[in-house]
Amino acid sequence: ADATALHQILSIDTHLSRGWTPEEIATRIPLDNWISYNHILSIAPLPTKAVTSATVYTIGDIIAQSKEGAEIGKLDRWRTLRSLIAGMVGHGPMSHVWYHVSEDFFETTLKLDHVWWDFLPKVVVDQTIFGPIWNNSYIFLLGIMQLRSPKVIWEDMRRTTVPLVLEGLKLWPFVHCITYGLIPVENRLLWVDAVEIVWVTILASQASGKGEEGESVVVAEGGAVGVEGQVQETVTLEADDVTGMNSDGNANVSLGMDKAAA
Repeated sequence: ADATALHQILSIDTHLSRGWTPEEIATRIPLDNWISYNHILSIAPLPTKAVTSATVYTIGDIIAQSKEGAEIGKLDRWRTLRSLIAGMVGHGPMSHVWYHVSEDFFETTLKLDHVWWDFLPKVVVDQTIFGPIWNNSYIFLLGIMQLRSPKVIWEDMRRTTVPLVLEGLKLWPFVHCITYGLIPVENRLLWVDAVEIVWVTILASQASGKGEEGESVVVAEGGAVGVEGQVQETVTLEADDVTGMNSDGNANVSLGMDKAAA
């Protein structure tokens, strides 16, 4: 199913594009890709969202490494792979479940589907419940892939939980007013992941001007990046990286992780 979703997007309009003008290509391919994405999303929502987050987390890590000074040919591919896996098996599936559970709870249980302010409690619950759950899940996944001890993983989770929630308040409540107020449930992950790409780029650009030799800079939602992560926080991690839009090194790192992601 993952391969089908990816192939559908990459091969869009291959049978029609011969003879198209540049203007037609610029207008038709994005539109047809959007239609195709939503079609695949309706058929296989979970695999499609897994591929979406995997793609975003991969791009986010490449951006972060590039801003740290790594050339394309010298990127840490294992780190990028860990980001891809974290997005595919963690962020995408967890966000898929969360958005549906959240929507069902507020609309079916609390009957808040016909009031204009119904997005406000959804944002609060997202930031206080799903945000910390995803941030810690992200750190846990990375720790497992790095073969770190449970004690070290737990200490990283304990140390970063509150700082990441507080840092996330600088961006994600505003983003999620749109997420829960305007975006359909099935497209929320795509929206959050799109914001994560922009956010990771901004954080990585800022961090690249601040990092010093021996210091690692980690950026992630990146809700988010994630990409779903909070934002930027300087913490000391006993890890070789916190990817998915992060960095390497046993030093101070700017950690930003998606908190809400899809």
